[in-house]
Amino acid sequence: MHYHSPCGKMILGSFDGKLCLSDWADGRRRASVDQRLQRILNADYVEGSSDVIEKASHQLNEYFLNQRREFEIPLLFVGTDFQKKVWNELLKIPYGTTVSYRELARRIGMLNAVRAIANTNAVNAISIIAPCHRVIGSDGSLTGYGGGLERKRYLLELEMHV
Repeated sequence: MHYHSPCGKMILGSFDGKLCLSDWADGRRRASVDQRLQRILNADYVEGSSDVIEKASHQLNEYFLNQRREFEIPLLFVGTDFQKKVWNELLKIPYGTTVSYRELARRIGMLNAVRAIANTNAVNAISIIAPCHRVIGSDGSLTGYGGGLERKRYLLELEMHV
């Protein structure tokens, strides 16, 4: 299903009652994310909706209206064990705050994995809900975001103006 956010079109997808896709339609890694999901889940995309997609759409609306800080949606992270560990750690970053890639590496106990964490963030299939936009450079700079730095800036500013 397509979701039209204030900062661009997203694609929402579910598998087995869980949200597995909330990504920018024009994201840099769009094709590789789709290929990974279809390969690992052994499934093709089917246009349509589901209860969890409708719930995600509703909660994203609330998020963009500054009425929601946390999402309550069952998630299905599709990737390696390392990737799942990183994506699950993203869920612990509070609304309106940021952490560096180095801090994220420290939190998962893998200080030498900063680059791998950055690469994992870049292929996060559940944008906004698994808030990879809250991860920034150690110097406070906005670095890398699959949806583009303008969207990252937009999302961070949205969360700062509560």
